Order: sequence, then structure tokens, then C-alpha cells
Amino acid sequence: MLEKRMPSWIANHGGYSRLVSNESKIDDLDRAIIAELVGDARLSNTELARRVGLTPAPCLRRVQRLERAGVIRGYRAAIDPKATGRGFEVIAAIDIAVNDGQTIDEFETAVAKVPGVVEVRRMFGRPDYFVRVLVADHEEYERLVLTSLTRLPAFSRIDSHQTMRLVLG
Repeated sequence: MLEKRMPSWIANHGGYSRLVSNESKIDDLDRAIIAELVGDARLSNTELARRVGLTPAPCLRRVQRLERAGVIRGYRAAIDPKATGRGFEVIAAIDIAVNDGQTIDEFETAVAKVPGVVEVRRMFGRPDYFVRVLVADHEEYERLVLTSLTRLPAFSRIDSHQTMRLVLG
């Protein structure tokens, strides 16, 4: 029953079986708690306990254990980018010309400060980075490319991909 509501990346991901403390591993109840919190991080402990089939006290202890272990790293609000005037999403594939430690640090520090950049992923292979950008429209993105992204340290190439529709996430 718990597995049905659980996203497959939680239910089937061996990484969530890692040790949470010296003596305990993440079990099916922990995975169910995680799945429920992924779906709605504002659930009260009482409601969370009801959904996973526990009483409130042991449910709270499990949540606190998952927090202490770093499995639950925080709680966030899901914001509609269109409602905030940033409904134009682009995934920019960026390559840098030099891949030494200092250049990588400089690039990552600079790109994190660019307005509209909401996510930066360093990749194995090509491209060197995927950069997720949220702006108002294509004109604003073009300005961002010309005035900021192409001026980043060791910038070499950018390949931009506009999101058509978010399918999962």
C-alpha cells in the first residue's frame, strides 16, 4: 500500500537505503514519510502519521531522525514562476574553455550571482554545465546572455533550450 503513493525514484532508489545512524537503515516507513513530504511538506505530523500508518510520536521521531541524518535537508515552497513574472524557462548548456580548479571556482561563483539563474549543475562530459534560467520573456533572456552569461570567466559556448512544458518536477 505504501509503495503505490511513493514516487518511483524514492521507492526504487537504493541510495535511500544508506545508513541513517550507526544502527539503522531507511526502511519502507521512512520511504513513505519521505514520499508524503515530497508531495506536501506542510503536512501536520498528525496527518503525516495517519497517512503512513503510525501514531504521531513515532512518526515525529522518524522525521527528526531523517532530518538529523541529512536525508531531509529542508522544506521549500513550490512557486509558480509565471505568477512571479519569470515564466520563461531556459536550460543553458554552457562549456568553459579552461577546466582547472581556480577557473571552475571563479565560473561557479560568478554564474551563481547572475540574476535569473536558479540552478547550476556541473556535468561529467559535455556540456560542462547545465544552467537553469527563469526570466520574464525571450527578450530578457537574450539580454542576460549578451550581458552576463557570455561574460562569465572562461566562457566558451552556450546552447540554449527553451522549456516547452514541464512534464515532471
